[in-house]
Amino acid sequence: MPWNATTTNAVVGMTTSNVTLTGYNGDAVHAYAAIPEGAGPFPGVVMTHAAPGWDEYSREFVRRLADHGFMAIVPNLYERFGQGAPDEVAAKVRNEGGVPDASVIGDAEAAMKWLKAQPQSNGKVGVTGPCSGGRHAVLVASSVPGFDAVVDMWGGGVVAAPEQLNEKRPLAVIDLTPQLNAPILGLFGNDDMGPSPAQVNQHEEALKAAGKTYQFHRYDGAGHGFFHYHNPSYRQQQAMDGWDKLLAWFDQYLR
Repeated sequence: MPWNATTTNAVVGMTTSNVTLTGYNGDAVHAYAAIPEGAGPFPGVVMTHAAPGWDEYSREFVRRLADHGFMAIVPNLYERFGQGAPDEVAAKVRNEGGVPDASVIGDAEAAMKWLKAQPQSNGKVGVTGPCSGGRHAVLVASSVPGFDAVVDMWGGGVVAAPEQLNEKRPLAVIDLTPQLNAPILGLFGNDDMGPSPAQVNQHEEALKAAGKTYQFHRYDGAGHGFFHYHNPSYRQQQAMDGWDKLLAWFDQYLR
């Protein structure tokens, strides 16, 4: 349902909580969950947060999804780097070369299984994220079964040259396209350079060649992070249209 279309006699509340997942390698990982009130059944969405970390924006993002009838959860993908203000933790992650793909996959899979285990679940779960979280969303859905839809929000690094790969990021996500397990929506700004329009084209061609179900939307006048109202990158019209497309995609494949 598009933004602000819920009728006044249909508005429901939600329950939010911090939960602990058994993530990659058996590690305890904190996550923030938002679940609509009522018996459901509700579809679920895992958010893979961006490089700013497990921050206020990511928590607000899952609450917005819950307001639209999705059970949503965002695991702290930076759990193993310690606790502190999100900017401080994110700086430590950058200084240590980033978060390993393997732990992201394991933690996101744990979040998906947590959603499916809730009594309100309808059994379907999507995954989404912005920037590095967009790359992670595509990576996760290409690596483990169980996800039913993906929304890649300007995922930088899906297309990667060999010299950009390392021990923590051993594979170019685009090379996993044949393994992608769910229909994918992509939202991109044409002024972005990470991913650039050429990289978005390359990703689209790989999806076509593999016969995957996808839609890509590209926005003029928008660059990286155009959903982020707290940054100068915010573009109101493009962001609101993107939100409507994200919600419609999850409605189509998760309801």
